[in-house]
Amino acid sequence: MLDTDLKNQLQAYLEKVTRPIQIVASLEDSAKSREMQELLGEIALLSDKITLVERHDADVHTPSFALNSPGHDIHLRFAGLPMGHEFTSLVLALLQVGGHPSRAAQDVIEQIKGLEGEYKFETYFSLSCQNCPDVVQALNLMAVLNPNIQHVAIDGALFPDEVEARQVMSVPTIFLNGEVFGQGRMDVEQIVAKLDTGAEMRDAKKLAARAPYDVLIVGGGPAGAAAAVYAARKGIRTGVVAERFGGQLLDTMAIENFISVQETEGPKMVAALEQHVRQYDVDIMNLQSAEKLVPGAELIEVRLANGASLKSKTVILSTGARWRQMNVPGEDQYRNKGVAYCPHCDGPLYKGKRVAVIGGGNSGVEAAIDLAGIVSHVTLMEFDSTLRADAVLQRKLHSLPNVSVLTSAMTTEVTGDGHKVNGLVYADRGTQQQHALGLEGIFVQIGLLPNTEWLSGTVALSPRGEIIVDARGQTSVPGVFAAGDATTVPYKQIIIAMGEGSKAALTAFDHLIRSSAPSAQAAEEMEMEVEAA
Repeated sequence: MLDTDLKNQLQAYLEKVTRPIQIVASLEDSAKSREMQELLGEIALLSDKITLVERHDADVHTPSFALNSPGHDIHLRFAGLPMGHEFTSLVLALLQVGGHPSRAAQDVIEQIKGLEGEYKFETYFSLSCQNCPDVVQALNLMAVLNPNIQHVAIDGALFPDEVEARQVMSVPTIFLNGEVFGQGRMDVEQIVAKLDTGAEMRDAKKLAARAPYDVLIVGGGPAGAAAAVYAARKGIRTGVVAERFGGQLLDTMAIENFISVQETEGPKMVAALEQHVRQYDVDIMNLQSAEKLVPGAELIEVRLANGASLKSKTVILSTGARWRQMNVPGEDQYRNKGVAYCPHCDGPLYKGKRVAVIGGGNSGVEAAIDLAGIVSHVTLMEFDSTLRADAVLQRKLHSLPNVSVLTSAMTTEVTGDGHKVNGLVYADRGTQQQHALGLEGIFVQIGLLPNTEWLSGTVALSPRGEIIVDARGQTSVPGVFAAGDATTVPYKQIIIAMGEGSKAALTAFDHLIRSSAPSAQAAEEMEMEVEAA
């Protein structure tokens, strides 16, 4: 199952293990069980610290396997074959169960160890989901560090009846003690913060004590990361405050147009960005939401949702954008219950079902093409009279036998049975006639919305809500600059956002130099004093 190169790499990693690992497999007479047995057997041969035993327990998923270490109380299980995006999760779990220390911040580790109570987590994932590994890896680590925490990572495609019974319609979906705990990407800091209810107040006190910055960057996506690197390299006090470092890039699958990098994935790029930023003396304040910008003559204030305030001589706004919603009745009610925004993540849950894709741009057509290989039928719906996607994508789309295209179609309602989606209603914009379409899933791909609502009335915004900037990244407020997808700069691309973030940092530095320089009168008085002396 593992090729020679992968075995060699894994063997090298397993040399870091410091204590025995026991793999306990629960198997049956099925193809997936045989695949799991083959995988686990190959892993066990790579290290003399690993032993593999088979034991079928009635109260565990089959096929599945648990990882533990004799003498340590660890409850960690994979119900499924952790390949694809989840192979890294398996490698990290082996290392951490085997005693290799995590790279998580020490204060987060101590916070996990200090959690009291009983926590039984179950995560439903799909092998094509790029958001799932963060959740799986976070909860696995927590299960290793705290004996009160249990975690089972479940491949939804392997247990379809269970997925149907628990109405799991998006991944990752996390259950805690039998109740839904969260959906979508969450890292270990976010999960711990949600469990540790006193963390927010402690964070607010710590942040309020921060000294003023020279440059404070709001947003941790490509634009914010680039701005942080350029500012820090100037030797000025730099801070980054972000809801989640990486931003929308964390939800991006394939990246093939970042010059000099032929192909990569969003989470990998985010890890590289964070590593680069942390090489410098940058104060990264993650999981923090900005609520208000207060301009000032000397210091600009950014007020956070937790009640803390940060002050800085200059501010760079790089708050990015989010998926635009249809804003029709039923969309909010059935979000993650049939209404989805990530075809790569959630597509496998709709195998053999009927779905619609809303949006005829590149994203929408690419989503329809991807889904056509999984679902029974895709209906692509475009508001305009023609599709806007590239010609090559349209040719591919029209070649697929299980895809229908509706143009001049305006979605007016998402319908459901109270638990999940069962269709939508749309209007033909030519005839104004209403039509009902029966289906099980709706994937919304209609562009981006800037995250700028909190800036309304403070900085000038365009009619679309974008921050208006000039060629140097300056906003309407002195000392406040902006970059990336939240601005009026055209073409929302990673490489453009990075360039704009770098530019904004250089402009902010220039502003600091000019604002700190003595006035002409003061300079003349200083010169007279020197001559008199």
